[in-house]
Amino acid sequence: MKTDLCSLTATELLRLYRARKVSPVEATRSVLARIERLNPVLNCFCVVDEKAALASARESEARWRKGEPKGLVDGVPASIKDLLLTKGWPTLRGSKTVDRKGPWHDDAPAVARLREHGAVLLGKTTTPEFGWKGVTDSPLTGITRNPWNPKMTPGGSSGGSAAAVASGMGPLTVGTDGGGSIRIPCAFTGLFGLKPSFGRVPAWPLSPFGTVAHVGPMTRSVADAALMLNVLSLPDARDWLALPHDARDYRIGLDEGVEGLRIAYSADLGYAEVEPEVAALAKQAAMRFAELGAHVEETDPDFENAGPMFATHWFAGAASLLRNFTPAQRRLIDPGLREVAAQGAKIGTLDYLDAVYRRGQLGLQMNRFHQSYDLLLTPTLPLAAFEAGREVANLLKEKRWTDWSPFSYPFNLTQQPAASIPCGLTKKGLPVGLHIVGPRYADALVLRAARAFEALQPVALPDLSKLRA
Repeated sequence: MKTDLCSLTATELLRLYRARKVSPVEATRSVLARIERLNPVLNCFCVVDEKAALASARESEARWRKGEPKGLVDGVPASIKDLLLTKGWPTLRGSKTVDRKGPWHDDAPAVARLREHGAVLLGKTTTPEFGWKGVTDSPLTGITRNPWNPKMTPGGSSGGSAAAVASGMGPLTVGTDGGGSIRIPCAFTGLFGLKPSFGRVPAWPLSPFGTVAHVGPMTRSVADAALMLNVLSLPDARDWLALPHDARDYRIGLDEGVEGLRIAYSADLGYAEVEPEVAALAKQAAMRFAELGAHVEETDPDFENAGPMFATHWFAGAASLLRNFTPAQRRLIDPGLREVAAQGAKIGTLDYLDAVYRRGQLGLQMNRFHQSYDLLLTPTLPLAAFEAGREVANLLKEKRWTDWSPFSYPFNLTQQPAASIPCGLTKKGLPVGLHIVGPRYADALVLRAARAFEALQPVALPDLSKLRA
């Protein structure tokens, strides 16, 4: 058994709870001590409720002693991204414009389901303001840092969640993904993260950025993500866009492998620029699926650069978000968010409707693509983590975060399930992610493929011994 409880996955913890070798209180105390030591370095939690977490852990411990666990994740420490409502805790969304007083009477669906299944909720994780960009810093909470190298960004917008799980501050966290916000930070911090099919995990209130926004699990193992998806995908009447509940257990069939699958690998989608070291690691990882018995072919899905189409949706969402803010509130907003909102406000109705139409065409094109290929693999990102506190890696080449995340947001537009799994480290010791995209609603297939790769190349954890406040 691993002696460091903070390094255990949820699946491992539950096995030890069942065998009465470890208690939820022991695990929670270990995680809280890790938070106390490392959160001052990484700045990934904006709320930590030690008293509530320990009370929840004691209740879980009593249930396990009776052999009556409350649910699938009873006693497992978990965190919630600070875009999701959490009863009793302020949800400030990284913004100075949100009134801390609340009231805070509601749990978002994902939070409610975790509570119902006995998770020990630790607190809220940091996000850029309203989750608007692919790195994590905000006027409210400052800069969140990467546990592999605290000089670097963990990505975003679920960067606090990623930094927390990667550094052992709880094995489970809930992220949101409107353009890559689960997959980007998972790629930068060496985690597994799944953006499920749109509507698979109910959401309420719905994102101001519309139907590109998904909710999903971020974990240190594929099995944990499958376990978590069982919980998060349970129905909630507040989301009228949610898919009909699929009662399947996503853990069943997880180890069936990929033999015989038709898999496409696209190094650049036909238009993206990828750093050579990242490209080499991603291609090497993609070709390992052939070792597993899949038929791997290098090909592009052959769609146009989706950047302008996504920007129309995203920037218009930002404009809608800020439309009723007072001048005083706007002065408190992240300048970058103000800029994209101003750009979004200039988008005409016909231009927006044209982007909606082209989005539909992109979805149709991917539906047809998946008639020939079961899965699409790409790099998750074209680069490794860059300096924290910056929106872009290279000011000479990039203006907005969307300029360096070309692989993620097309599949928010198409609402397909997509995951990032770590596939190696750069020479500077920074993680690189492999992107696994499946047809709409084929969440189980994406998980299965990720598990097959994970069996060859398990998730590695960063060396935390040198992190000091």
